[in-house]
Amino acid sequence: MKLPIYQIDAFTHERFKGNSAAVVPLDEWLSDAQMQAIAVENNLSETAFLVREPDGAFHIRWFSPLTEIDFCGHATLASAFVLLDQQMATAPLTFRAAAVGDISVAQLDDGRLEMDFPSRAPEPVDNPPVELFNGLGVLPQAVLKSRQAWFAVFEHEEQVRQLSPDLVLLKSLAPLDVVVTAPGREQDFVSRYFWPANGGDEDPVTGSIHAGLAPYWAERLGKVSLLALQASRRSGLLYCRVEGERVFIAGHAVRYLQGTIEI
Repeated sequence: MKLPIYQIDAFTHERFKGNSAAVVPLDEWLSDAQMQAIAVENNLSETAFLVREPDGAFHIRWFSPLTEIDFCGHATLASAFVLLDQQMATAPLTFRAAAVGDISVAQLDDGRLEMDFPSRAPEPVDNPPVELFNGLGVLPQAVLKSRQAWFAVFEHEEQVRQLSPDLVLLKSLAPLDVVVTAPGREQDFVSRYFWPANGGDEDPVTGSIHAGLAPYWAERLGKVSLLALQASRRSGLLYCRVEGERVFIAGHAVRYLQGTIEI
């Protein structure tokens, strides 16, 4: 069996920046074991698999090298880029995922792709686990929690950039990941995302967590449109907009690789 595969750098217009995702369009689903094996072989943050449904929407599933993920922003952006770039569909697009429902993607005039997510705003917590503080090694200003991750809020961007966490301790917080964030110098806010329990040490750019970060910073900064930097080694820019219970996340993408899988 031969399958097309595309590798896309998402949330960037430069190759070798942003976050890489593999996209595998399918006529029908492979087994879970086959999709997980392909994700392991790709060894990227996520591999997205797509199957077109009768109503024209694309059922999407995301796999890290460790497990299936219930919500992934950068691989959704990469999937939209592939469908439009390869003329498999026209904008606006609809992706369907079990955990988050329908995700619409529009193409903006400047070429950015804008995804419409449900808000996943975090909530403050009174007694965060000690493993979080010990794992970070630096005491945050505040700690919040969503269904996806612990949020550690710091005062300065440099604290986020200089953080060198104990990933063994952070892994003990599974199934939750850890995002650290602070006000930005040139952007509205910055973040880094650690997920040793679910995919890897540090995710280069994490679209899904901005469904929680954007509402938090929108309320704190008193603005609905925000520019975010994920300050990983590869880095990426995310253009965020909050409208009620919806969070719009936009970014650029660029194709790195197009090929064929043989299984």
